Amino acid sequence: MIDITIDNKKITVEEGTTILDAARKLNISIPTLCYRPTVEAYGACRLCVVDINDGKGTRMVTSCNYPIKSTLDINTKSTRVLKTRTMLLELMLSRWPNVNFIKRFAAQYGVTKPRFTHPRVDYSTNACILCGLCVSACSEIMWEDIIGFAGRGEDRRVVMPFEKHYDPCIGCSACANICPTGAIRLVDDPNHPADPQRIARYGTRVSNEVALLDHEQCRMREVGTAHLTEIMNDYDLLPTCNYKFGSHANAGQLASNVFYDNFFTKGVPDGCWLGCSMACAKAVENYQLKTGPYRGQKVLVDGPEYETVAGCGANIGIFNPEFVLECNFYCDTYGIDTISFGTATAFTMECYENGILNKNRTGGLELYFGNEQAAMELLHQMGSGKGFGVIVGQGIRRMKTYFAGTYDLNPEQIRFMQDIGMECKGLEYSEYVTKESLAMQGGYGLALKGAQHDEAWLIFMDMVNNQIPSFADKAEALHYFPMFRTWFGLVGLCKLPWNDIEPADNAETDEPAKVPKHVEGYVNYFSGMTGREIDKKELILMSERVYNFQRVFNFRLGFGTREHDRIPYRSAGPVTDEEYESRAERYDKQLLEKWHWDIKGKSTSQKREYLRKMREKDYQSLCDAVYKRRGWDENGVPTIAKIRELKIDFPDVVAILEKYYRKKPD
Repeated sequence: MIDITIDNKKITVEEGTTILDAARKLNISIPTLCYRPTVEAYGACRLCVVDINDGKGTRMVTSCNYPIKSTLDINTKSTRVLKTRTMLLELMLSRWPNVNFIKRFAAQYGVTKPRFTHPRVDYSTNACILCGLCVSACSEIMWEDIIGFAGRGEDRRVVMPFEKHYDPCIGCSACANICPTGAIRLVDDPNHPADPQRIARYGTRVSNEVALLDHEQCRMREVGTAHLTEIMNDYDLLPTCNYKFGSHANAGQLASNVFYDNFFTKGVPDGCWLGCSMACAKAVENYQLKTGPYRGQKVLVDGPEYETVAGCGANIGIFNPEFVLECNFYCDTYGIDTISFGTATAFTMECYENGILNKNRTGGLELYFGNEQAAMELLHQMGSGKGFGVIVGQGIRRMKTYFAGTYDLNPEQIRFMQDIGMECKGLEYSEYVTKESLAMQGGYGLALKGAQHDEAWLIFMDMVNNQIPSFADKAEALHYFPMFRTWFGLVGLCKLPWNDIEPADNAETDEPAKVPKHVEGYVNYFSGMTGREIDKKELILMSERVYNFQRVFNFRLGFGTREHDRIPYRSAGPVTDEEYESRAERYDKQLLEKWHWDIKGKSTSQKREYLRKMREKDYQSLCDAVYKRRGWDENGVPTIAKIRELKIDFPDVVAILEKYYRKKPD
């Protein structure tokens, strides 16, 4: 921290703070024309000049890009500073006499008519003033470098390569949105929005937040979703060895910085669609494969994302980043979901280690946790339709049936498989340990499509921040979040700006939205595109109609009632004594304080079974609360009243639902 003085006002600032930022903390105004906090300052316009004295003499510097490194006495309004600004504004006004904000700036310094005429005078009201903001936005926000400066002195101008239209430019509008004069305009938008300015306004807000905040929050632009790996490990949420544990001493070998420092391609636009400023889709170029049909070839690996790192790494007990990359590439090449592969493989490994499987049953594969060679061979078998991979490739639900029907298993082994087979509705769990988050258990179990995190990512709100403590709170979140996630899919918008960046001034709210200002943004995107005015309530209502239709389709296929919302017990609590004892202090405390159960003299197995009884009861209570909030009956069936409210009470819908009512509706 450094003590400085600005216009005789003292302030202590962190080393590296710019003079401009320090002045703004003191509410001291310094004029700027080319400065925006979202791009790196480089002092093009020079209007922000100030005098500084470091004890060795006084000199003039640009305040926007001068980092404070020692004690300074700063004067923002000295005679020399004011004279310099006046001359600069007179020069600008002589070249761009009709640009409104230059006229306003100049008038503040007493310049209404320049004493001379610039040889390259431009009388346009939207003239390019060579501030360079568009060049910086293209390079720093979009990572494209499509536009740049050409020429020197009076001939300096902003151009595309060879001063012709450059095909890689897809009209993302970042340059147009940051341009202070309107010199750059988007002249053709094939989507034909009803109100493009409205969309640009809210889109620019999000892009600015990404540029300003992402490097301090989720680092999506640097490492994508892989930033979650170390966070999940720190909070005991990283699935390890088929979700038995939530952290591991070797998890640092899979941390995002490992991929960033050693593998990820950097400094290129890598969003999943052109023009995305979050650019979270990371890739590894020229990775040389070690196995499989493409062994020895250098390829591009599209990823890895967090789910791949966790599923194809920690969850199968492998902490080798190169294995994760190889697995990522071959899953993509074979058309295999990395989450399903990781979770299904983890299930088979635990079955192998517990005697349900053996080398004879796996065709020679030693599927113990951490065996890279066996796991990779299993993947290649799945991709080629050979060997044990054919069985694993059918998923956990079918594996449980197959193992129980083919091998001589006792009832305890069958129950064990049901407890550790991490699937719901036939879909493998995505990669979060949910034992301590009842809301996230509901997010997986009550999701219409199965145990994926698309419908409700509530684990931090519930477990870490304790923002939704009651059953009613959890039910509200499990109503609200799925509706938003459904809506994103309906309108084709990315969900990440909703919750992966958060403005510093985000107001507290009782509403279970991640960032209320972003909810407002999505409402404006829709209205700006369609011309149809909606509010956030209408947004939720749109989703409710579709979501309930999806539930009806579940019933049409013979699924969807409470029994299909059941979850494997491991997602609610410890299945084995080993699991219990790994967190014995936590579980013992819960038995004593939450359920007031005397644990004195009780064995681990006894404590584990009582904990199971209470947690399974809690899950059913959660189902009750969620069904009620969603307007469904106690069996999870949308009521006639609800579908009437949503105006989807078509005869064929009613006919499907009536088969599932336990009692005739009124």
